[in-house]
Amino acid sequence: MTVFKAYSDDEIITFLKDQVKDGDVLTDHEILQKQSYSPNLTGDDSGLALAFVEAGSSADIKGVMKTARKYHIPVVPQGRFTSTVIGADGVEGSFILSTDKMNKIIEISKEDSVAVVQPGVINGDLDAEARKQGMFYAPDPGSKPISSVGGNASTNAGGMSTVKYGATKDNVLGLKAVLADGREIKLGGRTLKQAFGYNLTQLFVGSEGTLGVITEVTVKLMPIPLGTPTMGIAFFDDMTKLAKAVTAIRISGVYPSMLEALDNATIVALDRYEHTHYSDNSGAMLIFKIDSSTPETEKVLNELMSKYEANHIQITSDEQEQADLEKLRRDMLPAIFAGQNHIMEDMAMPLSKLAPMMDYIAELGQKLNLKIYVAGHAGDGNVHPTIVWSKEETDTPQAVVEALQLMFHKTLDLGGTISGEHAVGMLKNQWNNEELGEDVDQIQHQIKALFDPMGLLNPKRKIN
Repeated sequence: MTVFKAYSDDEIITFLKDQVKDGDVLTDHEILQKQSYSPNLTGDDSGLALAFVEAGSSADIKGVMKTARKYHIPVVPQGRFTSTVIGADGVEGSFILSTDKMNKIIEISKEDSVAVVQPGVINGDLDAEARKQGMFYAPDPGSKPISSVGGNASTNAGGMSTVKYGATKDNVLGLKAVLADGREIKLGGRTLKQAFGYNLTQLFVGSEGTLGVITEVTVKLMPIPLGTPTMGIAFFDDMTKLAKAVTAIRISGVYPSMLEALDNATIVALDRYEHTHYSDNSGAMLIFKIDSSTPETEKVLNELMSKYEANHIQITSDEQEQADLEKLRRDMLPAIFAGQNHIMEDMAMPLSKLAPMMDYIAELGQKLNLKIYVAGHAGDGNVHPTIVWSKEETDTPQAVVEALQLMFHKTLDLGGTISGEHAVGMLKNQWNNEELGEDVDQIQHQIKALFDPMGLLNPKRKIN
């Protein structure tokens, strides 16, 4: 059937360029291809964008939304494009709206213990600047060196320190956002307490660009703790024993800032990648950190490790050795992914259910004859099972699909969530009804319709 278009692409692009004064509008096919499709994640519903806009200001973002409303164009907000759930891939004929170049640290206030930043500021860069003033920014996703604060806020990113300092939502005090109708609103502020009005700040944190485009974020900063930080490793016969030890440590009063678990397959992959020999020790590895260690905390740790049959325990206060251990954990993904097709998942469990989930994943791998690497932020119950298969298989094997479905159902049966810190994107949006229930699922769509009645912002993501 012939479709008679009201406007040509050239007319739309010309109008768009008139609205974007401080940034750039790019339509080169190679750039659109690169920014529309994330490697290894592209789903059937992704598509080639019409334009890639590098916003230079809030005014540019308002201009993009004005154009989108006029021509009914979908808008996909994009930061550093590190999403693992198809959260920022292009939609066919869309505008990809990048805030990557809005990357100014507006203010760091030691007195108020806050920082105000544009959305494109890199998480690690903010932390480094805060540390120059004796403060630090706590959220530390695995993508800390490359992901942006705006993207972290949009997805409610977690990380290794969540066990002590919480996820991004626990560290955002306020933000500004441009709505679909072009208004820029200010939510929250710089006070550590705030009880006025509905908490719209937290509604936007984790909204994945479906309610508005974040233009500024106000975050909490913490003072660097006094005392000597220590890190250590310990090995256990299996992940189940490790999980039980983690639960005991978590409620001991030690207050670790890191409790990271790696199964034997992951350790072997890291040994291969890093040229280390950790897999010679035992079946599962725990990496732990105490921000301000004392003889008492070390005593409690050693007692609990012994109780749960840990071996080859090593504790260090050396800065370089600690940095090497942190790097080891951050290198987990490239070590596992190298040369293989993969899907990494992101379930979070009540702490008491972590050990049963570890058992279930191991049994599932054997039952379906799948290679499953298991690691995660054990201290907050966040599990990252990664299923790998040969590069020669172009389609996802049915056994992999079955394993994911079974893991998701098991997680929900145990009272967990199938998205702990990686967001929902397009990979999991069909599970809203299953996890949230029909009533809450409907309310989610009503909220979306209130903020974005034309359905322009990041369609097909977060909710289905």
